[in-house]
Parts: sequence; C-alpha cells; structure tokens
Amino acid sequence: MGLDDYVNTFGAHCKRLYGQRIKKLTIDAQFTCPNRDGTLGVGGCTFCNVASFSGQQDSVQPIAMQLSEGKIRANSAKKQTIPIDVAPTPIAKYIAYFQAYTSTYDEYKVLKRKYDQALEDADIVGLHIGTRPDCVPNEVLDLLVEYQQRGIEVWLELGLQTSNDHTLKRINRGHQLAEYRQTVKNARARGIKVCTHLILGLPGETSVDYFNSLQTVLGIGVDGLKLHPLHIVDGSIMAKQWRYNPMPLMSLEEYASEAAKLIRHTPKEIIFHRVTAYAKKPMLLAPDWCAFRWDGLVAIVNELRDFGGQGSALALSQSKIA
Repeated sequence: MGLDDYVNTFGAHCKRLYGQRIKKLTIDAQFTCPNRDGTLGVGGCTFCNVASFSGQQDSVQPIAMQLSEGKIRANSAKKQTIPIDVAPTPIAKYIAYFQAYTSTYDEYKVLKRKYDQALEDADIVGLHIGTRPDCVPNEVLDLLVEYQQRGIEVWLELGLQTSNDHTLKRINRGHQLAEYRQTVKNARARGIKVCTHLILGLPGETSVDYFNSLQTVLGIGVDGLKLHPLHIVDGSIMAKQWRYNPMPLMSLEEYASEAAKLIRHTPKEIIFHRVTAYAKKPMLLAPDWCAFRWDGLVAIVNELRDFGGQGSALALSQSKIA
C-alpha cells in the first residue's frame, strides 16, 4: 500500500479532478527575495539555498522553453518506471510551479507578464505560486482570482516554516506569524487555496513546536500542507555553522514519526502536497537520508500503516468525547 491509502495527497486530488495525475513543472522566473536584496536583509533565511530545490536554478531560458523541456523530462521519467513492454501514456496536463525564491516579489506588470507566459501553454491547467507571507499584496491576489475565473486551478504556496516567532527570528526569516495570518485571511476570502510549508527540525524546536505550528495553521485556516525535514545544503548560512559546529539533525525514524503524528492530527479534507523532501549531493551536506527520495516516503507510510492515517487521531479524540 502507498501514501494515497493513508493520506489525502495532491496527486490523488488531481486524479479526482482531471482523471489522471498531473505533473508540476518547476519554473525559475528569475525572481529574487526581500531577504536577499537588502530590503529586509542580504543573508537570506539561514536554511535557504534555492539551488537545492530548483531544477532550473542556473537557467535563463524563456519560460516557454523551461516548460517544454520540463515536459520532456517528466515523460522520460514516467517511461523509466513502467515495464518495457508497456507503451507509456504521455502526460497531457501540467501545473506551472513558480517555485524559486519569492514569486510574487516584483512589480505587478512583471508578475502578470511572467504568469501569462506560462499560461500561454495549452497543456497548463494549474498555477502554483511559491512565496513569502509578507510579499503578497492585494493586487496580486486579485490577479490570481482572474486566473481562477478562467478555469485555472490556483494555489498560493506560503513558506511559513514555523508558527513560533522566536524561531522565525532565529532563522532570519524576516517576518512573523502576524503577516502569515493576514495574507491567509486575504487569500481565502477571495477563494484562493493556500498551501502552507512547515519545516520539522528547525534549531531549538521540538515535537511540541511542530504540533503547535500545525494547530496554529489549522486554526487560521488552510487548504493544503507541505512538510519538510530540515536538511543542510551547501551555500546556506546553516551550512557554514554546521561545518564549524554540526547541529543535531533528525534521523529518518524521528522525522517519519513526527510527520506521521502531524498527518494523523490533520483533518482529512486538507490536501498534503508533500510529506517529505530530498536534495541531491553534493549540494546536500546532511542528513544523508535526505539524498534518497523514497526512503522518507516509505518510512512515513510504515508509520501511518502501523498507527493510523490522516485524521485518525482526531477521529479517536471525537469518539472518546462521544
């Protein structure tokens, strides 16, 4: 049994909506970040080096070309995962995912031009915008509503990472929970779906903090979640600190246990876009298990199989009350 048997995944959501799984195509639109360009700071968040998660980090190719090459890679990868004597069914629909850095951080006309370029591709059915909670003005939200009205499925992906203001300051995030709360309110009031990113294993945090972050996000209101383990990537501030004085990092078993706990305490209607993450070596410095895409998924599935899937802890609590 796989993750879909225990979790309301984004893949399953797309299959219900479109009758097939949809592939995200990552776009590097050459945005920057206020925490890097001097507006808020120049060092960036201490964990961040976008090259660790952007497949297009060195690219200056036009958006249309990035999408075209992304489709080729996506279908090539699919072909490698099926039996050699079975003809693969080409992926027909895709999501344009503006992932790198802060994808709402520019002038309105620049943002619109770049989003429009992605949506000129007839195979694009969704638009995912990755950004910070403090960089989403109302005019951008209104633009996203216009895309929704055209039938595009829009998700605003907000990198909160933790609801603990002390931790946010410690990792040089440059914003607090208050900005996140207001942006979520503004987005969801317009009918825009919000996916919130949370990192497990941030310095000084424990299981209590992870659980509090989840409860805070659920209390504010959210449509989707992404869970990530803290991992050290070359080029980040944490990498410099780690080389000098390695910090304790979560083991695979610890992460799987904590992630599964959060999943069990999440209502079933919330869509999990991701439950773990990985990075490639030599960019990845630690922990080693984050270099292997499937290890984290398998460990989490095993935890859910043994102790209950999404929402099971909530169902248990309700039955006790009844």
